[in-house]
Amino acid sequence: MGAQVVRAIRNFNLENRAEREISKMKPSPAPKHPSTKSLLSEHLSHHPEIKGEIARKDDKLLSLLKDVYVDSTDPVTTVQVKDAETRQEPKEFRLPKGHHFDMMDIKNIPKGKISIVEALTLLNNHKLHPETWTANKIAQEYHLELKDVNSLLKYFVTFEVKVFPPEDKKAIQPK
Repeated sequence: MGAQVVRAIRNFNLENRAEREISKMKPSPAPKHPSTKSLLSEHLSHHPEIKGEIARKDDKLLSLLKDVYVDSTDPVTTVQVKDAETRQEPKEFRLPKGHHFDMMDIKNIPKGKISIVEALTLLNNHKLHPETWTANKIAQEYHLELKDVNSLLKYFVTFEVKVFPPEDKKAIQPK
């Protein structure tokens, strides 16, 4: 039922609308090929005032054009100043400690930083031998600040698995 209503509205006054569109004056397209030169020359010969209009210089437009002044400067100097300000001094690097877990892909580590493998190693060493691996020794060994090492030892622990033996061997019955 809805399709019939839509079709009736769409087809309303169709012939008059089509005739009105067809009778409108359409603009002629611009020439697209060199073969139209003869047509252009023929048209110019019938209407010589067009050639005069094309060749005529408009004094008003020329005076307006002479008043236009463009002054352009490159903002290169500001970019150079930014680069000079953001230039950093080269950082000091150190080689990684130990050769665990195929650390060959890490070439150098900035001083004051450690890799994940080194962090786990120093945490494990401190947990196993706290009297040997003190915060001062770790700070010297890995070129870290003492407050960072103290925070590391205080807030981070390594993963530890504890297996509790059953209290009663009869609790687990093999089948």
